[in-house]
Amino acid sequence: MTSNTTRQDAAVADKAILAGHAYADERHLAARQSIYRWQHPRYDLPGIVTEELAAVTGAVADIGCGNGKFLTHLRARRPDLNIVGLDLSAGILTHLPPPVLVADAQTLPFADHSIDAVLAMHMLYHVTDVPSTITEIARVLRPGGLLIASTNSDTDKHELDRLWSTAAGHILGLPEGPARVSLSSRFSLEKAPAYLAEAFTDIHTRHLPGTITLTDPAPITAHLASYEAWAHLSGVPFHPTIRHATDLAAAVIETEGAFTITCHGGILTCRTRT
Repeated sequence: MTSNTTRQDAAVADKAILAGHAYADERHLAARQSIYRWQHPRYDLPGIVTEELAAVTGAVADIGCGNGKFLTHLRARRPDLNIVGLDLSAGILTHLPPPVLVADAQTLPFADHSIDAVLAMHMLYHVTDVPSTITEIARVLRPGGLLIASTNSDTDKHELDRLWSTAAGHILGLPEGPARVSLSSRFSLEKAPAYLAEAFTDIHTRHLPGTITLTDPAPITAHLASYEAWAHLSGVPFHPTIRHATDLAAAVIETEGAFTITCHGGILTCRTRT
């Protein structure tokens, strides 16, 4: 995973970019999710979350619920729970059944100690102020309440980082081009425990490593193109770089039989102090 510049970090958390472009609908998010179809081993993330919530009763808030991947699964498996989805973008919530709310994770519309569990799946790296958001989540959780968060490691998909930098370098006539924007680096698996420890205890990290093996470059193209909202920060013509990266990946597939991507995501669980 690449390290962002200060400007890139600000853009990853820019509310106008997030609600108006990156997650205005589910198109870009679905493209990033789709590459995991070719991962081995496959992880049932909604199933893992359901297991973690086995002892939870009452109210659950899915913060930054996006296209409802976890929300939909939970409502089907745990109809006894009172589950509400929240997202900064009204557009991405359009096709989700209620209750869903347009809300900022930094100012949650819940009373103190009113929620039994919170999900924050691949979203805490998008908030403007990570520590204050974690404090806000702790505020709405009851004592001993459960937070389940997910993110990626700093080592996740480094092959795509190299592919982008190589393609960008070729476009610019340089040995190596600018790094691509990283979404997870602001709240990676390595950084997350220290952030969470400020307001939570019993922090556990479940690592979910895997390998994506592709014999067609199309999923790579879709994944890289899903970063279009931050194209102005790429330091290189965005779409020509994607096209060239596709050609480079196709050449690897032709000579080696497959393009391999190393993945390392994870789920963190923790509880508010009693």
